[in-house]
Amino acid sequence: MRFLLSVARWIDAVNLRVGRWVSWFILLVVIVSSANALARKLLNSSSNAWLELQSYLFGAVFLLASGYTLQKNGHVRVDVLASKLSRRAQIGIEIFGTLFFLMPAAVLIMWLAWPMFWESWVTQELSPNVGGLIRWPAKLLVPVGFTLLIAAGISHLIKCVGFLLGECPDPTLRESAKSEEEQLAADLKARLDAELAGAPKSTKA
Repeated sequence: MRFLLSVARWIDAVNLRVGRWVSWFILLVVIVSSANALARKLLNSSSNAWLELQSYLFGAVFLLASGYTLQKNGHVRVDVLASKLSRRAQIGIEIFGTLFFLMPAAVLIMWLAWPMFWESWVTQELSPNVGGLIRWPAKLLVPVGFTLLIAAGISHLIKCVGFLLGECPDPTLRESAKSEEEQLAADLKARLDAELAGAPKSTKA
C-alpha cells in the first residue's frame, strides 16, 4: 500500500504542476480577447487566428486542468443522499463512481481521441476559416487531458482504499472550507482592504 500511495503522490505532483502552469492560460485568454476586441473596435481589424487561439487556450484550461480539479475535489458532486451516510460509506460510493463511471468514460474518450489527433497531425489539418490555425494542437489537448484525468482517477482510487485501510487521510476533504472562487475573492478583498487602509501589501499567494 505504501508503494501505491507513493505512486498516487507522484501523480498528484504531476497534476498539481500542470494545473498551476495551465492556470496562466486564463491570463493569456484575457489578454488575447481584450486585444482582439480593442483591435476590432478601434482599428476595425480582426483575425480568425486570434479568435481560434482564444478557443485553444480555453480548451487547454478546461482539459489539462481536469485532473488537477479532481485532485482538489473541485468537480461538482450531488451528495444529498450520500451526505447522510458514514464517511466509510461515502468513500465506498467514491470508489464505485470512479471505477464504473469516471474511468470507463475517460478511457473511452482518450482511446477514441488519439486516432483523431494522429489523423490531424499526419494531414497537417488546417482550420476551414480564412487565416485560421492548424488543428492538431487543439485535438492533442483531448487525449492528453483525459490521460491526466485517468491518472488523477487512479490516484483518487488509491487514496480512497488507503483511507479505508487507515493508511492515509480522507481524500474527499477539501483543503479549505471555501471553494476556489470564494478563496480567490477573499484574497482579493483582503488585499484591497489592506491597500485602502494604507497597510503594506501582503506577499502571501
